[in-house]
Amino acid sequence: MMNTQLTLPFMIKHTEKYYTKKKVISRTLSGTHTFTYKEIVKRMRSLASALEALGVKKGDRVGTFAWNHHRHLEAYFAVPSMGAVLHTINIRLSEEHLVYIINHAEDKILLIDPDLLPLIERIQDRLQTVEAFVVMTDEASLPESKLKPFYSYEELVQDADPTYEFREDLDENDPAGLCYTSATTGKPKGVMYTHRGIYLHSMALGMANTVGLSEADIAMPVVPMFHVNAWGIPFAAAWLGADQVLPGPSPTPQILASLIEENQVSITAGVPTIWLGLLKALEQGSYNMKSLRAVLCGGSAAPKGMIQAFESTYGIPFIHAYGMTETSPLATVSRLKSYQSDLSEGDRLEFRSRQGMIVPGLELKVVNENGEVAADGEEMGEMLIRGPWIADQYYKDERTEDAFRDGWLHTGDVVTMDEEGVVKIVDRTKDLIKSGGEWISSVDLENALMAHEAIYEAAVVAIPDPKWQERPVACVVLKENANVTKEEILGFLKPQFAKWWLPDEVLFLEEIPKTSVGKFLKMALRDQVKKQLAISKE
Repeated sequence: MMNTQLTLPFMIKHTEKYYTKKKVISRTLSGTHTFTYKEIVKRMRSLASALEALGVKKGDRVGTFAWNHHRHLEAYFAVPSMGAVLHTINIRLSEEHLVYIINHAEDKILLIDPDLLPLIERIQDRLQTVEAFVVMTDEASLPESKLKPFYSYEELVQDADPTYEFREDLDENDPAGLCYTSATTGKPKGVMYTHRGIYLHSMALGMANTVGLSEADIAMPVVPMFHVNAWGIPFAAAWLGADQVLPGPSPTPQILASLIEENQVSITAGVPTIWLGLLKALEQGSYNMKSLRAVLCGGSAAPKGMIQAFESTYGIPFIHAYGMTETSPLATVSRLKSYQSDLSEGDRLEFRSRQGMIVPGLELKVVNENGEVAADGEEMGEMLIRGPWIADQYYKDERTEDAFRDGWLHTGDVVTMDEEGVVKIVDRTKDLIKSGGEWISSVDLENALMAHEAIYEAAVVAIPDPKWQERPVACVVLKENANVTKEEILGFLKPQFAKWWLPDEVLFLEEIPKTSVGKFLKMALRDQVKKQLAISKE
């Protein structure tokens, strides 16, 4: 067999040659823009040329701090195709974590959306490696900014070479992308993606047994492009020739519904919070969703009622999937097998609400202290995954030893697996809180709370939330004779964490239940919190 390297230049050249007329529809702050792939690839080449002129070399990291739009898509291919590494930066992280990941990644250039400039301006003095800042604005002139040196993306692209040649000497195992986890415990962990991994993950998205993405689709990734490569959809859609609709900054459910209707979107992807909002928009307004062949949902468990509403009320097929930053992210997909179509509606819904079966190309096993668990849907264990688009380490991080052992990724998710190979997540190993598809670390919040001079003990647990799936509640025991209010405690936390990390409630307890060895007994605490909140609402 020929040893053809699976690299992003090879991928985008296919798009450039065969899908020149297909479109990218991009919403930005100034309006909606439409490009053909022919035009977009020229802009990708110009961007690579401009970055090279700014001193970017093979292996350098280029950070993006941006929403879902055409310029972000251009960076997706331009940066790796010139041999550099694309670092997509989560705009929802706290300032402390932003400073950490930009410095840890050693970003050389930052590409920034205009409405996000103030976030970077506040931390510029703490950034150790960034040599230039580029604003991705539609405006002809540069906006006011304290950032130095400061460039216009459009001016750089206009003055650059649209015939720039992408590198032919890249190895498929060269790094192409870098994404950091949402900091479940401690600092965020970096996951490096290779050209080969992105290529094979894109191939997996095109499988009929998974998402079935194809040239006939009009794809709209709502999941942010700064989070796990928007689940790989921008890469796969460009390669396979699917039109793309990129929803831009702060898209509301109404904006998403309008974009679906106006552009005849056939497949879209996001976390349950997005789809709960879309359902509400559909209930309140009149939108035509007939073009949708699938809503792809991941990030956290999809409620059965939501799946049923999409399919029964609106006739929109719903695909439930599972993945994580370390898995690129597609790992399992919940689809019925052909012989399960005769099951009752309730049984079908039960299967569909689970995390599904491992994607072809990957391996999965479930283990506990006794070894591999029985495939009976009852015995529980930790889910382990391996395969060609699964990370094998964290980037320059000693925590690699805990998560990657004996050739397997230890996901930290406790699951069951039935005789069909379908897994269902039943618990988490570290008491994490997942809100709107993003992880929140209870440990980090607890440590911060217990640094308050009035607090003796603190524990944070999750409570179910109809919109966000889970939200944190802080339980505190005050020191003797101490006096502090809920507002003062939240004000103490606010500078340390992103807004969405802050607890919804602060409960003052006389004692936090503990195990026999003195650890917080969170199972009992959750029950106590639910009862106390129920009483307070009566």
